[in-house]
Amino acid sequence: MQVISVVNFKGGSGKTTSAAHLAQGLALDGLRVLAIDLDPQASLSALHGFQPEFDVHANETLYGAIRYDAERRPLSELVRKTNFPGLDIVPGNIELMEFEYETPRLLASSDQAGAIFFSRVDEALQDIEDSYDVVVIDCPPQLGYLTMSAVCAATGLLVTVHPQMLDVMSMCQFLLMMGDVMTHLRDAGANVSYDWVRYLLTRYEPSDGPQTQMSGFMRTVFGEHVLTNPMLKSTAVSDAAITKQTLFEIERKQFTGSTYDRALESVNAVNGEIRELIFRAWGRIN
Repeated sequence: MQVISVVNFKGGSGKTTSAAHLAQGLALDGLRVLAIDLDPQASLSALHGFQPEFDVHANETLYGAIRYDAERRPLSELVRKTNFPGLDIVPGNIELMEFEYETPRLLASSDQAGAIFFSRVDEALQDIEDSYDVVVIDCPPQLGYLTMSAVCAATGLLVTVHPQMLDVMSMCQFLLMMGDVMTHLRDAGANVSYDWVRYLLTRYEPSDGPQTQMSGFMRTVFGEHVLTNPMLKSTAVSDAAITKQTLFEIERKQFTGSTYDRALESVNAVNGEIRELIFRAWGRIN
């Protein structure tokens, strides 16, 4: 089972949009996919029709499977169906913040249960590993305990970044912090080896000179670790989000045909690259 954590330190990088299109695209390709909304803001849940304030109740997020007390539940009990065949979801809401509060309290106490917080998500996933081919985790835009636990459970990391100076600087700070944290977690016994790590350029405008320069800079620094295809900025994507939909759901006739086609081609190209990475990790591609 391939576990893909979609991460970034800065909001507005297109992280949730990329995670949603990836999960749906892989399901449309015939894979069994589980999307996990690990962001307390729960935008991924809303995109799939689950209002976090009304449809997701206590102990119904991933927190229910990673909490430290006797109320802990098997992950399989938290899975919900979506309107996409082959795609299920574990929705999120503000309850996920409980993990951020409980973990440092346990780490500071004599109870050492919190000392292995980084293995909680990985342990929870073992309950459903025979039911899915791919798990896509939409992480919070911060390097907290939830993100660290998801990163330690991952077999692949997808880092989204908007190719502008401030966003790239923020990503670099995120990588420095994550590298330092992961070194300590590895020393504590965490598994931090990955089949692949890739950077995805998001909201990219080819006609924007500064963005083109930043894109070239990233490709020079990170080489093949930057996906060849960027996620293009498109009114089709933003307009679809207004009605809590993705490109795979919205009708083409609502846009100029070329606008929709260009956006969908971009999404499919990105998903195709990631699908190839998954198949290569499984040994299906040399």
